[in-house]
This record gives sequence, structure tokens and C-alpha cells, in this order.
Amino acid sequence: MSDDPRLEALAVELSTAVGQFHRRVRAAAAGADELNVSQTAALVRLDRNGRMTTSDLARAESMKPQSMGAILATLEEEGLVERRPHPTDGRQVEFGLTPKGVEARRRRSAAKREWLMAALSKLSPGERNALASAIALIKRMGEA
Repeated sequence: MSDDPRLEALAVELSTAVGQFHRRVRAAAAGADELNVSQTAALVRLDRNGRMTTSDLARAESMKPQSMGAILATLEEEGLVERRPHPTDGRQVEFGLTPKGVEARRRRSAAKREWLMAALSKLSPGERNALASAIALIKRMGEA
């Protein structure tokens, strides 16, 4: 680890900026529905991966199966997910998105995209180019 105070300051600034940005995008999407972060994460995971068991979802989201079970129960009550018998293990059930769940996911994504496009439209062409370069760097850091 470096003792360079400039690196430490940069790390704090980046962490703060990314956190603030993430909260702002999440707030823009929250207007599309009343889902919390955990419920949204479950919908995103099911949208990307298809049907999953409670245990698989919990493992993927790094939480206890009991917590994921409560999240899925709420989503099921809202008509956003549905359960079906597991195709090969009769003791388990799989959850998947309902058409209403797919639509909720689409609305949330659209709200994020609209906010981002509005924010980007306020930047100059040079700022957009700088942001594009920063995105590439942030991706590279995330893959390291």
C-alpha cells in the first residue's frame, strides 16, 4: 500500500463520487416503483439468469436463504415473481419473473436511462469524452 497522501485523497474522492452517483441513479429509478434495493436486486438477477431457487438467489446476492425467502414472498405478493416446481428436484421450487415483474424491471431501467441521458445532455462534448475515458478506467479497475 502506498503512503502517498494524494492517492489516499483520490481514493476517498472516487469512492464518495461513485457512491453519490449510485444513490442518485437509484433515486431516479425509485420513482418507477416502490421496490427496495434487495427486491430490485432479486428482480435483476432473475431477469438476467432466468428461474432460480431461493438458495441460488441468496447465494448470488450474498445473503441468507431466509432473507431471500422473505424478499421473494413480498415480490410474489406483489405479483412480480411466480413460483414453479423445480424441473428435476421435487423438493424445491424455482422463482421467475411474471409479465408484471418484467414490466417493473423495464420501467426501472428506463427511468435510470432517462435520468442518465438527461444528465449527460448537460455536459459539454469535452466532458463527455472525459467521462468516456473515466468509464474505461473504472471498468479496468473493477476487473483488476
